Formats: sequence, C-alpha cells, structure tokens
Amino acid sequence: MTAVADRAAEAAARVSATVGTAADDWDRAGRIPDDVVRPLAEAGLLCPDVPAGFGGPGLTMAELGEFTAHVGALCSSLRSLMTSQGMVAWAVRKLGDQAQQEQYLRRLATGATAAVAFSEAGAGSDLSAMGTTITADGDRVEVTGTKVWVTGSAYADLVLVFGRYGAGGAAVLVPTDAPGVTVTRVADPLGCRAAGHSEVRLDGVVLPAGHLLGGAGMPLEWLVTSVLTYGRLSVAWGCVGMLRACASAAARHAATREQFGKPLAEHQLVGRHLAELHVAEQAATRLCEHAARLWDGGSPDHVVAAVSAKHFAATQAVAGASSAVQVLASAGAVDGHVVARAYRDAKLMEIIEGSSEISQLLLARHSVARWT
Repeated sequence: MTAVADRAAEAAARVSATVGTAADDWDRAGRIPDDVVRPLAEAGLLCPDVPAGFGGPGLTMAELGEFTAHVGALCSSLRSLMTSQGMVAWAVRKLGDQAQQEQYLRRLATGATAAVAFSEAGAGSDLSAMGTTITADGDRVEVTGTKVWVTGSAYADLVLVFGRYGAGGAAVLVPTDAPGVTVTRVADPLGCRAAGHSEVRLDGVVLPAGHLLGGAGMPLEWLVTSVLTYGRLSVAWGCVGMLRACASAAARHAATREQFGKPLAEHQLVGRHLAELHVAEQAATRLCEHAARLWDGGSPDHVVAAVSAKHFAATQAVAGASSAVQVLASAGAVDGHVVARAYRDAKLMEIIEGSSEISQLLLARHSVARWT
C-alpha cells in the first residue's frame, strides 16, 4: 500500500471506532457531539483530500470516494459534514489565491469547520434567482441575504456564501461569529437529522476584502459548477455507503429470520430484494469509480460523470433503502435503525446538490450534444 492508501485505511478505522453504534443516538438527538466533530476536523478527516502541503491527508478522489462511502455506511449525517467541508476546501483550492489557500486550507485541515451556502427561499435549483448580495468597497466586503438548508452550518466556524456581485457572482468566506450572522437550525428535518441543517441570515455583514475568493464578477454558473461537481460526487459515494449498509442489514436478517420453516433469504420474492440491492450497490460503485478516475485524471468529462453517478446512486439508494425496510419489516421500522435512517436520509440525496430532475435535464442535454 502507498503512504496515502495507508492514511485512508487508518482514517476509515478511526471513523469506525469513533462512530461505533452511536449514529442511532445522534440521529435521535439531532446532533453529533462537539467532542466527536472537532477531533475529526483536527485530524483533517472532514476534508481529507486537502494536500499534505497544507496539513491535510492528501487523498486522491478515488481514495476519498471509498472513504466517503465508508463514512456514509456508518452515518449519513457525518458524511454530510464531510461533503460540506470538502466543498468549501475545494472552492478555496479552485478560487483562492496563494495567501487564501495557505490560510484557509490549513485551518480547514487542522480543526476549523465549514459549510457552503447556495440555496435561498426563492433560489434552489435556479441559482440565477439568488437574492444574496456581495459588494466590495476598498478593503472591505459586505454580505446581505438569507440562505436556507445550509448543511453543517450549525457546527461551522466558516460559511462559504455564494451571492450576486454586480452582474455576476462571487463567493465569500463568512465567519459564523461575525456581527450580523444568525444561524438557526432547521427543526426536525426528514433526513440526516444530525447534519446541522440551518438557515443562515446575513444582515450587512462586513468583512476584510481577503475573505472574498477569486473569480468575483464571473457568471454564477461558472463559479459554482466545480464546487457542485465535488459535492455531487461526494453525495454519490455516500449513497454507495447507504446501499452497502442496507444490503448488509437485509442479507443478515434474511439469512437468520425464518418464516414458513425456512430462512427468508430462501423465499424467492425476498431473494429478489437482496439481488437488486447487490446490483444497485455494484453499479453505483462502478459509476463512482469511473467519475473519480476522470476527476483524478483531469478529464473534462468528469463533470457529467459526476452527475450520472449522483443521479443513479441517489435514486438507487432510495429504492434500496425501501427494499431493505421491506425485508426487515417491523425489525427495520424502528426510529434509529440503520435501514430506517437510510430510508429517510436517502430521500434527501435525490434533492441536494441538484435534484434528480435537474440531473436528468443535464444528462439529457449532454446526450443530445454527444449523439447529434
């Protein structure tokens, strides 16, 4: 194994030991304890692809993907924090200047926590409808607006806010303790209950100009595409983890639970559920691996590959979680059970980082462009 692969294996073992059987309790409580989140952040495990030169583990996208799937199988809420933090770190790598990279990547890899804010009450998939404004005045930048469903913001030290900047867009790193910032948790979310989904209100927040990342004034779509691509691939790998958790739970239950004198797994209609879960997990894994290889290889095709992986993995996670609940029946219909959590969590994966409908539109356009 390479040194990076060794670090990936060590990271997976550490998260397994940290989570243990606590994910059910975190789900019920709606929060991951700070004494869990902060040490993982300090170890760089919330954004483990940050290069070693900035204090991070330096995983490739392929290695990060398998690690993300591992975390997703244990706790989708924790995986959601990884996705959010990873998107912020990637945005800094993509848009930040050398000084910003040195400052913020090192912070994110050694203890700081972060979230990314796109959506607003009137601007979800349609990012052009954003009302948040970012204005620069000499050595200051001001941010005003309200963002909704900002995953991880209840834990965050920094929120990466996208907004309108003149005729284009911009991204600015906002400390959550800055005057004018109010973070209000979403009450009783359907899924990923412990992921810290919150509304972030920004009332004339004034910051030094160094908080504004590069690319200010460029079209919003240009600014967000790479960051969303990172998020989509992370979500896709997280769905692979959910499928693995559901397949494992369903198979173990079906192999030991007897009805009509034989294990459930020997009943053909139950066996069909197990077979479909297996195929869904394998196919989603292959799509994610393909997208990760294209990302690591610098191929421009990695964008559509990530959309394909996210769309397929998310829809299959929804179907797979439903099948797992069906197999376990009342045993899996208990709040906090791994398949019950997956049943709720997976549905959000069809919405975040581009809904299934948006994914289909993007893939349809790509298909027309490719084949005509």
